[in-house]
Parts: sequence; structure tokens; C-alpha cells
Amino acid sequence: MKETIIDAGDPIQTRGSHKAIERHLESLRREFSGQSELLLRHAELIVLIRRAYDLRTSYAQFRDLWFKEGDFLREKLNIRWLVSATDTFADHDPDMAIRAVAMLTSSLAITIMMSESERYLTHANEAIIDQARVEYLQHNLVPLFEGLSGFTVGTDDTLRNMVWRMEPFMKVEPVGPILREVWERFQNEDTVFARFRALHVRDRTSWWS
Repeated sequence: MKETIIDAGDPIQTRGSHKAIERHLESLRREFSGQSELLLRHAELIVLIRRAYDLRTSYAQFRDLWFKEGDFLREKLNIRWLVSATDTFADHDPDMAIRAVAMLTSSLAITIMMSESERYLTHANEAIIDQARVEYLQHNLVPLFEGLSGFTVGTDDTLRNMVWRMEPFMKVEPVGPILREVWERFQNEDTVFARFRALHVRDRTSWWS
């Protein structure tokens, strides 16, 4: 299955779902055109689980797939489907440690999605970094709300410390490596992490690998 490549025309990303499961699965096949059949099977299992179709068997197959093919799935799936996987683990796994790490991953991704969506709505992507404010943050506390203060862009150790705290969670199989993969991709995609990384100047507080 892993070596079989789907040929269903030009790929089109699905949005929402058809009421008829057959139509939904057909749409998924088109989305994964040009990719491994195994990736499609992973997506199909998620759909079956969300529709509670033979739930016990479907989830067992999904879980087994991640334990056996986790390296391949992490490498080939995009963030959307990696997060769909962690959503599924968070909903259904009997191991609360797995559910907790899965929820951590999904929460991180949803927070980024919300932040970047607001950035799109407000045209914030067109904004220019105010270097005077970057400098001001080096020496002054900027209150946000409820005791939170602005991130000291360029030198802050908050994200480095957060990564240190996440390390034990990243070792929880099979979801910990998904957390690591998603986190690392966020350092390279156009996210606040990558944008602040570009402004960081203190090596000992860097948070990326």
C-alpha cells in the first residue's frame, strides 16, 4: 500500500464533508492524488472514526498504523493531517498520556491557525517591524493583560524554556514525535515563531534545532 501511488487527476483539497460517506471518501481520494495509498488510508480511517463507523475496529487500525508507520506518516503528511491525527488520538486513545500530548499538539496548531487567520483579516502581513519598539522591549516591560507582558523579541528565553519543557512529551509514542514534527515545521513556515526567529540575536536562548 505504501508504494502504491494514487492517480485520481489533479489533487483538490477537501473543505467540509459530504453527508454521504461514499462521496466523502471519493473526495479524499482526489485530495491524495499523486501520493501514497497509505496516506489516503490514514485519512479514510480518520473519517470513519469521526463518523463512529465500526469505531473500535477503525480506531484500533488507526492506532496500529501510527505505531507501525509513524516515521513515514510524519514525513509525508502535511500539518493539516498531522493535526487531524492528534485530534483523533486526543478524542479516543485509552492512554491519557497519549491524549494529553495529542491535545498539546492540536492546541498549538489551532493557536497558530487563529493567529495567522487574524493576521490575514487585518492585513498584518503587510506590517513592518518597528525597530524602535524592538529596542524598547529590550529594556522595558510592556503590559498585555492579566499580568502577561510582551515577548522580548531578540533575546527572550521563553520559547527556549518551553521547548525544554516539551522535550519529555515529545518522547511519548506515537504522538510525541508528531508534536516535535509540527513544532519544527512551525519554525520554518510563515508563523510568529519563524518571524521572531529571524529577529533573534542571542544564541543561548535560541529555541530551534
